[in-house]
Amino acid sequence: MTSRPVTASDILELARRTLAIEADAVSALKDRLDDSLVRAVDALLACKGRVVVTGMGKSGHVGNKIAATLASTGTPSFFVHPAEASHGDLGMITGQDVVIALSNSGESPEIIAILSLIKRRGAKLITMTGRPQSTMAREADIHLDAGVAQEACPLNLAPTASTTAALALGDALAVAVLHARGFTAEDFARSHPGGALGRRLLVHVRDVMHQGEALPVVAADTPFKEALLEMTRKKLGMTAVVDASGSLVGVFTDGDLRRCLDRDFDMASTTIEAVMTRSPKTISEDVLAAEAARYMEERQINGLLAVDGEGRLTGAFNMHDLLKAGVV
Repeated sequence: MTSRPVTASDILELARRTLAIEADAVSALKDRLDDSLVRAVDALLACKGRVVVTGMGKSGHVGNKIAATLASTGTPSFFVHPAEASHGDLGMITGQDVVIALSNSGESPEIIAILSLIKRRGAKLITMTGRPQSTMAREADIHLDAGVAQEACPLNLAPTASTTAALALGDALAVAVLHARGFTAEDFARSHPGGALGRRLLVHVRDVMHQGEALPVVAADTPFKEALLEMTRKKLGMTAVVDASGSLVGVFTDGDLRRCLDRDFDMASTTIEAVMTRSPKTISEDVLAAEAARYMEERQINGLLAVDGEGRLTGAFNMHDLLKAGVV
């Protein structure tokens, strides 16, 4: 193999050609979608076992991703290597499963070797190939056509457009299934508890707010200096203010303190009620923490009071608490 001199223009032109070919390959799939996809969705919804995805080489890499996408969107799924299946892993497949087998040629010998055994077990077989006349297409209960006019590779050899098309078709199948299942954002979060998406969809205000002894709160007639001590002890940059019945009547923040220092007043005789912000902004403790962060950013405030379903003060939090929880 000998390298040849190429210009920046050559590189960009080849990259653009690659993207154009792959985009055309995916776009062409739309016109070929038919009842086969509907039947594939129905088969996955009716599956009593697991969805087993298999594929050799680059198709195997695509199959791994399809299995992962299905598993994370409500359809229990895993990948089995077809060569390993012939050496014992076929035992992972049961008659209640649905098998999705990928091969651009539709003639991968490692997959063809196990087709009859898969069908003998009673598993439903869906194949995704680039050749509707192939062995795998003929043997399938349902065949999905992922064929492409050409590969993006200049030699028309390396799997490029074909793998992109198969991946896109797998995504289309997975999205159709999750929609049919009524899969929600909360369901998705439960499958992703360790990531940023999970935190944004699972963490609520009640999970991050300070409450009980950690909640900064003073009575309306509390002397100004004592209210400042409460703010200092609780380290939230604010304190809630309640009346004699415990109802929320105001809030005093670091911003209010700065405004107080800009004018003359008797700190010793002033009560917090005289300088607090009345009708403070609040948010339900049941709201997602990510929504609370957006609410605070839009209003350019650093702290917020939380209330329960009956409007009673239950907690307080600031932007630092949201950062610490990983939702912003």
